[in-house]
Amino acid sequence: MASPQLLPENRPVDGLLKPINQFIRMEASSGILLLIMAVLALVFANSPLSEAYFDALQIPVTAGFGDFLIQKPLLLWINDGLMAIFFFLVGLEIKREVLVGELSSPKQAMLPILAAVGGMVVPAGLYVVVTGGTPFVTGWGIPMATDIAFALGILALLGSRAPVALKIFLTALAIIDDLGAVLVIAIFYTSKIKMGALFLGFGFLAVLALGNRLGIQKTAFYVLFGLALWLAFLKSGVHATIAGVLLALTVPARRRVDEVSFKERALSFLGTMEVGEKDDRHNQEAIQALEILSKGAETPLARMEHALHGWVAFFIMPVFALANAGVDLRGISILEALLHPVAMGIVLGLFVGKQVGVAIFSWLAIKLNIAEMPKGVTWKQLYGVAILTGVGFTMSLFIASLSFVADPEVLDLAKTGILTASLLAGAVGYVLLRASGPATENG
Repeated sequence: MASPQLLPENRPVDGLLKPINQFIRMEASSGILLLIMAVLALVFANSPLSEAYFDALQIPVTAGFGDFLIQKPLLLWINDGLMAIFFFLVGLEIKREVLVGELSSPKQAMLPILAAVGGMVVPAGLYVVVTGGTPFVTGWGIPMATDIAFALGILALLGSRAPVALKIFLTALAIIDDLGAVLVIAIFYTSKIKMGALFLGFGFLAVLALGNRLGIQKTAFYVLFGLALWLAFLKSGVHATIAGVLLALTVPARRRVDEVSFKERALSFLGTMEVGEKDDRHNQEAIQALEILSKGAETPLARMEHALHGWVAFFIMPVFALANAGVDLRGISILEALLHPVAMGIVLGLFVGKQVGVAIFSWLAIKLNIAEMPKGVTWKQLYGVAILTGVGFTMSLFIASLSFVADPEVLDLAKTGILTASLLAGAVGYVLLRASGPATENG
């Protein structure tokens, strides 16, 4: 047994890193970080740093070489570039859930699917009712989506008061919500299409699909052609983030080495190792062989999802929040802003429409025996989660930026509505779920 002094956990630096590592392991940590970044964005936008904050987002950034140059403001690199990685992770999660997760069984999938449909249709309908007959009706997609990081973060803060089945239900619902948002963006929020670039993009997509079919599992293959796919979509007019989802669908979900073979060969490699040998070249070779074997036993989908999750949760989404949540509220009345059709439609859609749509469609699915109530979950808890789905934030801000990109003033009104509704939904949902206590029956 190794001495305590030699254990990696006891390095001096670990004393400094321990609080950071504990924070990252918290389920709620990503949501907390998003909230901090949103508050910072609002502080910057309403302080003497306001001009510097907005100017920084417009700094031109150039990438490429020779004739292949792309120049965009920093804000668009974040929204078109970093968010494509976010959508790639969303695509990986959707594919995993469909293949082996909560969406793999029709009976399991029906409740979150129908709940998500209700949570998209009713909010969009409320928004259209409020803004109908105005140019602002184009923002109907804004209140449709749920921010999975924020919603799950709030649920995690409840600890044992939120049963595991409730978290699984919310996760599956939010993933279907994301898929709905992706389809809405692809179909309704795409600018004029350049067919040549689009055909080129589908050519790269075909190469990726062929690579999957041929059993190519090298990450570099999917990264290289995925980047080409993103560039083609960027030039085509179809929003570049859609390339992230399409790329995810081509990533293999099969492993080269099955579990039985992995166990047998791993034990064989471990058996050849000699502890205490001065010349450890043989041991190093065994360790390297074990590393290669481990990669073969893991699917590329799982490997990429694991590698990206931290980057998306603790870098990409916080950066997006910092860049997009800033609204200059100086000189305007919050009440007047919220009474504007855009903000009012978003608040009603997210805070009222989400909970009504999710709750009613869930109730109908269970009462009609189309789906089953999650084990150990009460109706009160299910309704609490329905309220939490009104935390739109990341996805809502993203769709708002597409809806009103040509009108900054209306975009600010939309952001005001999103932030208000998300705060209301998060606070009310948390209070209701906390008051519901531990689940003991299905209600």
